[in-house]
Amino acid sequence: MQATRLAIPDVVLIEPKVFGDARGFFFESFNQRAFNEATGTNLQFVQDNHSRSSKGVLRGLHYQIQQPQGKLVRVVQGAVFDVAVDIRKSSPTFGQWVGAELSANNHHQLWVPPGFAHGFVVLSETAEFLYKTTDYYAPEHERCIAWNDPSLAIAWPDMGVAPVLSAKDSAGCSLAQADCFNS
Repeated sequence: MQATRLAIPDVVLIEPKVFGDARGFFFESFNQRAFNEATGTNLQFVQDNHSRSSKGVLRGLHYQIQQPQGKLVRVVQGAVFDVAVDIRKSSPTFGQWVGAELSANNHHQLWVPPGFAHGFVVLSETAEFLYKTTDYYAPEHERCIAWNDPSLAIAWPDMGVAPVLSAKDSAGCSLAQADCFNS
């Protein structure tokens, strides 16, 4: 696999080596040893999640202030624009974001470490989104930053219509009001 550190170096775009022919394709979607080497971590994943969303659905920007989750995300059907926002106050990239298109066609994955808010918008008619987490879901610690916070200035793709949001995501706060990580 090829691992590329993005503008925020802790966020890593992972491109697995895909073997394809007329019959289809094969690739190793996860290898703990290769992942640890690529990211410089020694984390273990404890939970796998799978969501399906329609075009224009925007989920995020989510994080857990306690039991923070690192997320290894990918798309197995359709396409999304995926975003990670650094919310570690002591980080030189605090308040900055990076994004990447993840799709069933490109097989790319994004490593979003603990200490980041995460979100995505669906670009295709539908998308199935898979992600591994380094800690368990803890709804009492979940927080949400507004996807359209002007201080973040995330360059979401122009969908031609307003994104479809959950009630929780519609109520997201600004980064200035958010509970952030101190380290």
